This record gives sequence, structure tokens and C-alpha cells, in this order.
Amino acid sequence: MKYELGEVQKQFAEIVWEKEPVGSGELVKICDKKFGWKKSTTYTVLKKLCEKGIFQNIGGMVTSIISKTEFYAATSEQFVEETFGGSLPAFIAAFTSGKKLTEQEVEEIQKMIDEFKK
Repeated sequence: MKYELGEVQKQFAEIVWEKEPVGSGELVKICDKKFGWKKSTTYTVLKKLCEKGIFQNIGGMVTSIISKTEFYAATSEQFVEETFGGSLPAFIAAFTSGKKLTEQEVEEIQKMIDEFKK
């Protein structure tokens, strides 16, 4: 699934993931304090993210449909697909160019490769 969120929507999502389950009234208070939003703005952003299938608001209780980890995994996969034609080696080459990996990073990557081979 393709997820596209603006920066403010991402910040809002981070709040929900951190606080969930969170009452919608409490979410309004948090967003007023953090962003200076009115109640209607909070509910508009929440509605949009619910429509995208990221959160749900049932009986005034807001919870995630997909976890933060699942969300960022999906957006990372989208990025690699769109930018590098789905090639993970091309992404890794671009990501590490001009940057020296530490021995620990190399070991962690090698562990992942070994796990995928099994």
C-alpha cells in the first residue's frame, strides 16, 4: 500500500503511535499544545489518516491500524521502488557512497544477509 504523508501529518501520526490508545479529546488537547490547532483541525487530520487506513477512531478512542514500524517499512519500500527501480543493492550503494561503514554496521548487514539466505 502506498502511504504519502506531509510533515505535519507525520508529526501527528508520531503522537498517536506514542500515546495510543488515546482518546480523541486528549488528542485535541495535545495538538492544541503542540501545534496550536483548533479541535476541528485535529479531527480533520485524524479523519484523513483514518481514510488512508493508518488509524481508526472507534467510540472516541484512536488506535493504529498499522504500526509505526509497518508504516516506515512500507514507505521505505516505496522509496526504494520509485528511486532505485526496486533494487536494494543500488539503494545500499547510493546510501553508503561517501560514507564509511563501521565494523559493527558491516557485521549487522552481514547478519541480515545470512538470515535471508536461510
